[in-house]
Parts: sequence; C-alpha cells; structure tokens
Amino acid sequence: MQLVHTPSAMATLAQQWREQGKKIALVPTMGWFHEGHLALMRRARQEADQVVVSLFVNPMQFGPHEDLTAYPRDLQRDTELAAGVGVDVLYAPSVQEMYPAGFQTSVRVARLGKGLCGASRPGHFDGVCTVVMKLLHQSCPHLAIFGEKDFQQLAVIRRMALDLNLPVEIIAHPTVREDSGLALSSRNKYLRPDEMEQARCLYRAIVFAREKARAATCALPAKDLCREIQENIEQYEGCKVDFVAIVENDTLENCEAVNENSRLIMAVTINNKVRLIDNASLLSAELL
Repeated sequence: MQLVHTPSAMATLAQQWREQGKKIALVPTMGWFHEGHLALMRRARQEADQVVVSLFVNPMQFGPHEDLTAYPRDLQRDTELAAGVGVDVLYAPSVQEMYPAGFQTSVRVARLGKGLCGASRPGHFDGVCTVVMKLLHQSCPHLAIFGEKDFQQLAVIRRMALDLNLPVEIIAHPTVREDSGLALSSRNKYLRPDEMEQARCLYRAIVFAREKARAATCALPAKDLCREIQENIEQYEGCKVDFVAIVENDTLENCEAVNENSRLIMAVTINNKVRLIDNASLLSAELL
C-alpha cells in the first residue's frame, strides 16, 4: 500500500491508472478506522481495480465549539488497518495542502443540507461538499462509497454529484452495527462503558419505531410517532434528543404520515458531550 500526502501525487497516480484502463474507487474518511470503515474498503475492493482511502480530518465541517482538536487521530494504526484489507493508496493530505493560504471557495447543496443535522450544525454540509469535491477531483474515481449511517450526508453528496454532472457513481453501504445495535462511529471512542450502554437508546428507538409503524392499522401521523420516539429516548438518563424526524427517503422532506418511503433520522447527545446520529427505514425490509 502506498501512503500519499499531496494532491499532485494523488492526481498523478489516478491519471496513470485511468490510462491503464483501471477502475478506481474512493472511500472518503476522517480516520480512526473501525469495522464500519473497513466494510466500505472491502466493498471498494470488490467493485474496483484500485482502491483509494482518503484520511483527512476536515476543519471546514466542524463548528467553532465542536471536537476538531479532540477528534481521534492515529495514522500508524489506520495505515495498518487499511493495508490489512487490501487498500492500494492511503491518501492523507495536510490541512495546508487541502486549504492553501487565501482559500475562499465552498460548495453548497442548499435545500438538502439545510435541515436535520444542517440546522444543528450550520455550515457543516458546505464543508463536507467542499472537501468531497476536492477529493473527487484529486483521485478521479469511477465510484465513491459512503456509509448510510450519515444518511443526510449521503443524500447531499448524491445531489451534488447529480447537479454538477460529476462522472462518478455514488454507492451507499448499509450501516455497520455492534452486536448491541449501536451504529459504529469514530466518536464512540469518547464513550465510557456505561455511556456505551446509554448510547443504545438510538437503536432501541429504531426498534420501537419500526414496531409501531408495522403494527399500525391506519395512517400513522409522523409527528405523533416522532413525539413518542423522543419520549422513548429521553426516558434513559443522560440521553438528550437533538432532533427526531421522519422524512421521505429521497427528498428528506418531512412526512405527514408514515409510508413505505419513510426514514427515521435522529441525533442524540449522550451526557452533554457526545453527539451520535442514526437512521433506519421504517417500513421497508431493510435489515438492522
């Protein structure tokens, strides 16, 4: 596996591969790899000839009071894990390489990035779109793989690729969970063992919501179910809801009533220190 640190070196490699007729897959990450990341890398290995994993803790998507400086980093650990699943290039540029002096350009997906996490984290998706656009330009992939755990991010990136005619296929990979049901996240590292148990409130809420939706014998108002889900979560000490929403899978617009295209999306803060997100389809056959 090669370790690459500059956009120019990454672009040169990508151009060589394309001239050789090789199919390139990109897996964008912020590092501190867990089994969820490795699942995306394995999927990329199945789909392409050359696999690039980017590792960049993107300051542009963190708010002024968020955990940029504390975000977990260990390049040696991540290098070993990526090499172990057959990644060809670990692309780890510096902040100075990605955002040179005087940088002032951003990419915005106006409507999809506005609500849900976008409301709680103003500017977050502008930062996501900008860095992903740069990574796509630098690595020139045929496809890029994103996890469904951040469903809004996936929707925003798909919209950006469609709107800007980007020649890349955006592939979604199902959320990877621990045996307890907790969605894997780099931020889980912040949780003590007792807080890991508290964090299961998100998965319990998904199970609760899916059972309620499936048991309904008539139209189930989404607003009423959201209220019940919030109550279900906040019955657990230290679990505070940022938002609970039931939205249309494609547009992320709020649903009036639960339907086959409805998706539950949530953000919850554990003990006022760790913000976790999760989501699930309510009536589809999607497995948890």
